[in-house]
Amino acid sequence: MSRSLARMLYYRARISRWLGLRAAAVRSCEAALRQADYIKAYQLLAAMDLPGESYFRLMARIHAYLKPATYVEIGVDEGESLQIVLPETLTLGIDPEPRVKQALTPRQKIYAQTSDDFFATHDVLAELGGRPVELAFIDGMHQMEFALRDLINLERYCTPRSVVLIHDVYPIDEKSAARERQTAFWSGDIWRLVVLLRRHRPDLVVHTIGAWPTGLAMVQKLDPQSRLLRDRYPSLVDEALAMPLSALDGRKKETLGFMPNEWPLVKAQLDRSGGF
Repeated sequence: MSRSLARMLYYRARISRWLGLRAAAVRSCEAALRQADYIKAYQLLAAMDLPGESYFRLMARIHAYLKPATYVEIGVDEGESLQIVLPETLTLGIDPEPRVKQALTPRQKIYAQTSDDFFATHDVLAELGGRPVELAFIDGMHQMEFALRDLINLERYCTPRSVVLIHDVYPIDEKSAARERQTAFWSGDIWRLVVLLRRHRPDLVVHTIGAWPTGLAMVQKLDPQSRLLRDRYPSLVDEALAMPLSALDGRKKETLGFMPNEWPLVKAQLDRSGGF
C-alpha cells in the first residue's frame, strides 16, 4: 500500500470535485483508500455526501434555538461541545476519562464515570433540580449497544417535547463503520441503532440529519413510560449485530430517515416537538 499514491489520488479527487465531476471524485477517493488509510479522502467523501455545515455548528444552532433549561451530554472528551451550551442551561457531562480544557460554568458539572455507572448511581432528576432532560447528546462509545443503553437510560427522564441527538449515525464505508476501529476516520456501527429505532419504535420520530462528517440523528416524541427497548434489549442487540452494512445499499438515506442539513428544515422539525 502506498501513502504517496493515496495522496495523489486524493488530490485528483479534489480536482474532479472542483470540476463538478462527482462520480470521478468518489472513485478517486475510494481508490486512495485502497492504497492507505488516508483520512482526507474519507473527509472528502463525507463532504460530498453530507454537504453543509458540520454537526458541531448545527448543534450550536439547536442550542441557541431551543434554549434548553437542562442538557445531558454523554461522551464529553475535551469538552468542546460544552462551549456551545448557553450559560443558563443546567448541564451534566458524563465521561469516564474527561479531558476538559476550559473552565466550566457554574451550571455545568462533569461526572468522571461510564454512562452505565452514572445512571446506576445518580438520581438524574435530582441532579437537574427536579426538571426533565430537555436536550441530550449521545457521543460516547462507537458501538450501537452502548448508544442504545444510553438512549434507554435518558428516555426515562425525558418528556415528549425532549430532543435527543446522537452522533456518528451515517456510515461512509465498511471499514470506517466497523465495530472495532480500523481507520482514523471512524463512525462505528451506531447506524444500526437508527435502523432499530425506526423499525421497532414507530412512536418515536427519528431523523438522520446530513451533518458532516458522520451525521447527527435527532430523536423526538420520547416516551418515559415505554419499556420496549429495555425489555427487549438482548434480542434487539442480536438483531442489530446481524445487520450487514450492505443492507443499506441503494436505500441508505431512506432507511436512516435522512434529512438534508438545511437549517429551515431542521428548525421546522424541532418546532414539531412543541417547545419546552
